[in-house]
Amino acid sequence: MGLFIFIFTVFFQILSLPLQFLELVGIYRYYKKFFPYLLFKIADTYNRKMHAHKKDLFSNLSQFSSPGGSLLLLEIGCGSGANFEFYPASCRIICTDPNPNFDKYLHSAFAKNSHLKFDSFVVTPGESLKGIADGSVDVVVCTLVLCSVRNTKAVLKEVRRVLKRGGAFFFMEHVIADPSTWVHAFQHVLQPLWYYFGDGCELTRATWKELEEAEFSELKLRHIQAPLMPLIKPHVIGYAVK
Repeated sequence: MGLFIFIFTVFFQILSLPLQFLELVGIYRYYKKFFPYLLFKIADTYNRKMHAHKKDLFSNLSQFSSPGGSLLLLEIGCGSGANFEFYPASCRIICTDPNPNFDKYLHSAFAKNSHLKFDSFVVTPGESLKGIADGSVDVVVCTLVLCSVRNTKAVLKEVRRVLKRGGAFFFMEHVIADPSTWVHAFQHVLQPLWYYFGDGCELTRATWKELEEAEFSELKLRHIQAPLMPLIKPHVIGYAVK
């Protein structure tokens, strides 16, 4: 299997050379303007298939509310607002994403979820949550984002920084498959092309390892096989408490 992975990975790396050139000369940035629309379309399908898992994951968000009952939630990589329907009533949300082109989709999502309160949309990567004060939010949410950030450890460090003591970080991420499976092999083989079409998404990350090393006081993490295409079927889901 090792030789198979090597040969076909090289083959797909060669196929991705035109995309690498487009990124080098700056043309790929135009795809970033189209990507929010693509993600908006994909989000409906993902939410439909993962509805039960999301509903279960976010069912205890309210227990991390401030003493007065208010809940300030920061979502990293909010995208088109696909998680909004699962948040409790009167939850106030700070949205962050490095792609400013999600703005119109966010406003549309808030219009459909009038039970929520919009705080702000901050254009920034997860590794640098500028403008978010230390220990200021009750909950941080991150779904299908840690697969594409440049530095997972830096993101988790920022998460711990902005969370109040006792606050929680909720996550749902696709990860690398078991090494003994063909899915694991195809994740490596197709990664060169997947990276560009997924706007930096990587299929081969063992994200649970960074979560386990992130020095949260408590970590509730489980591995699941999501009802999705084989390449992104392996997921980790759960929450961590500061």
